[in-house]
Amino acid sequence: MSDNDGKKTLGLGGSRPSNVKQSFSHGRTKNVVVETKRKRVVVPKPGAAKPTAKPTGPIGGDPSKRPAGISDVELERRMKALANAKAREAEETAKREAEEKERAAEREARRAEIEAKEAEDKAREERAKAKADEEERKREEAAKAKAVADAPPAAASVPGETAVSRPTAAPRKTDRGSDDRDKGGKSKPGRGGDDGRRSGKLTLNDALTGREGGRQRSMAAMKRKQDRARAKAMGGSVEREKIFRDVALPEAITVSELANRMTERVADVVKALMNNGIMATQNQTIDADTAELIIEEFGHKVVRVSDADVEDVIQAVEDKPEDLKSRPPIITIMGHVDHGKTSLLDAIRNAKVVAGEAGGITQHIGAYQVTTDSGAVLSFLDTPGHAAFTSMRSRGAQVTDIVVLVVAADDAVMPQTIEAINHAKAANVPMIVAINKIDKPSANPDKVRTDLLQHEVIVEKMSGEVQDVEVSAITGQGLDNLLEAIALQAEILELKANPDRAAEGAVIEAQLDVGRGPVATVLIQNGTLHQGDIFVVGEQYGKVRALINDKGERVQEAGPAVPVEVLGLNGTPEAGDVLNVVETDAQAREIAEYREKAAKEKRAAAGAATTLEQLMANAKENENVSELPIVVKADVQGSAEAIVQAMEKIGNEEVRVRVLHSGVGAITETDIGLAEASGAPVFGFNVRANATARNTANQKGVEIRYYSVIYDLVDDVKKAASGLLSAEIKEKFIGYASIKEVFKVSNVGKVAGCIVTEGVARRSAGVRLLRDNVVIHEGTLKTLKRFKDEVPEVQSGQECGMAFENYEDIRPDDVIEIFEREEVERNL
Repeated sequence: MSDNDGKKTLGLGGSRPSNVKQSFSHGRTKNVVVETKRKRVVVPKPGAAKPTAKPTGPIGGDPSKRPAGISDVELERRMKALANAKAREAEETAKREAEEKERAAEREARRAEIEAKEAEDKAREERAKAKADEEERKREEAAKAKAVADAPPAAASVPGETAVSRPTAAPRKTDRGSDDRDKGGKSKPGRGGDDGRRSGKLTLNDALTGREGGRQRSMAAMKRKQDRARAKAMGGSVEREKIFRDVALPEAITVSELANRMTERVADVVKALMNNGIMATQNQTIDADTAELIIEEFGHKVVRVSDADVEDVIQAVEDKPEDLKSRPPIITIMGHVDHGKTSLLDAIRNAKVVAGEAGGITQHIGAYQVTTDSGAVLSFLDTPGHAAFTSMRSRGAQVTDIVVLVVAADDAVMPQTIEAINHAKAANVPMIVAINKIDKPSANPDKVRTDLLQHEVIVEKMSGEVQDVEVSAITGQGLDNLLEAIALQAEILELKANPDRAAEGAVIEAQLDVGRGPVATVLIQNGTLHQGDIFVVGEQYGKVRALINDKGERVQEAGPAVPVEVLGLNGTPEAGDVLNVVETDAQAREIAEYREKAAKEKRAAAGAATTLEQLMANAKENENVSELPIVVKADVQGSAEAIVQAMEKIGNEEVRVRVLHSGVGAITETDIGLAEASGAPVFGFNVRANATARNTANQKGVEIRYYSVIYDLVDDVKKAASGLLSAEIKEKFIGYASIKEVFKVSNVGKVAGCIVTEGVARRSAGVRLLRDNVVIHEGTLKTLKRFKDEVPEVQSGQECGMAFENYEDIRPDDVIEIFEREEVERNL
């Protein structure tokens, strides 16, 4: 190995080093000069030891080219380590190549053995066929001889003539029972022969029907019996023709599943594994390389697949133009909170939904279908307008065809209005502006149109392309015009879908119902969902047990653009998941398990610190941060998601809210146990705790709070988190005093004779000593005297004596600054 290689391995920075020069003077190293492409650095080496001898040979190398600061012993140790590493690497490479060659030779030997076996089987079949032809010919000759012998002789009745004995024909084998008789002609016991014995168990059905003879043989069994008889007559057993298959092989597979995919017996697969030195039962998992070896040993072909290939059954099928049919439009009502979105939808539906909402605001996505007077069917989605429900509004914009932006005429454009505009633009869907509350005296629709110009929404009355309609949810004014505008926009879009295919839809909302289990509100986007369909949705799967429309009626199917509640899930899906119908329950389970595993790995990777630096950084970051842990349970998935997102926004660099667990459904004893272990309160949003959970909470002192309006919950959490903030300390200057003279008093020390020039001097206040406007000491007063008396305070213009606590470096003309500290409570 050359010196350059040594430099590359052991040089500065781990890469090819720059030219390193060392100069020797009287056996002592002076300076080390390191030349790089960018700059020249001189590193002084004072006190370097005098080398005893110049190293020579391949290990020592030229001293002038050796990196600085490395002794002969260290260099020799490094070179030996490098040589050992290279030797090990070469040895491992040779070992791997030998193993690959050996494995290839084994495969070739197996293939040759299989081919030889096939050739032998073919030759045996030809021999058996020739033998069968020969026996058939002999049988025909015997039959002819028998026919001649059976003919009646003419002289048989002549007395005194000797009768000629005939050859007795061999008993002919029949299809049933002949194989079950032994040489003596008796039926074998227990085999259901001709003696009428019953074969198999006596069932109630056989006893009642009086059927004799036991179970009836199937056609396949009779054919197999005939094949065995024919093979026995030929003098040898005929093996079935082996079918070689393409076996899909994932990264890991159980032994029983491998045998099933190869259509081989599990015992044979286990035996093959044992022959290869692997002791595994049918329920154990083996890796892909081992499984590939076994598959090739049985003669099958390996097709490697990844875990993600299980989702290939869900394929986007391109619909033919002739299969597409018109579907109802999906309209999403969006806008700021309390601008009248739900009231407007109530007026269209002639229902009173807003009366049932807590606080008069919508906190779920409502999905409704409305039939207008003209017969047109419209599907409406009502989204919440509160700031916390950003994700719900985003989902509503993604699954919709038309967005109706509701703006109050007496309130104009607000923050959630702007957010709804951004969601609609991001989803690239057309927008219709509904200017609501036009019946109010303070209504100013022109101000709404003008404010929308700032956000690039130009309505038709301002010479734009966006339709705008003035409506009133209270009086019903303009509702017909709004429906006409929606119908016109839907006609322009030419919305079509294929109802005759597997259903695909989006989960609008999901909840855990006490009586019905997990329930998902799904908007069908393509195809038709039937009762009994097997589906997968996100990390959950199930079979459609029931479909319920927006009126609470059970239906048998749901076509495109129809919102329905789906019952029959194995768990509560996430809002926004996509529902796909698959063929079998096994496919649905496999896809759901793969998605759950992938999501778990993703969450683990996101929350894990992989390096020591990250661990230390996280520990340092969390060192001075106070946490408020909470447990959240909500009635639906969308509300739980909105609450968690709102909690993440509460806090600053000193305090933050940590959601230990969020879920859907009633508060259970498990939630109370988690809260008790972490010292956290439990917040229930439109849900209640069951009796067991209430008793446990009372025993363990866990606080449970119930809410029905989201901003009440957010405000309470903010107040609780504010209590963790340290109080802010504010200083209030109350006076200044100037030192006129310094006296030395026994048992006291130096005392400053002062005059209060401004404000007041207090005994309990803090003081700073200023010299030439520079703070040289900060502390407290040891004494404050007026004449000979200790006083609590001295007013401006009066003289006094002051002595500092543990400080005596005071001089005339110094200034004493007097201040008080007060704590100010902080809020988030």
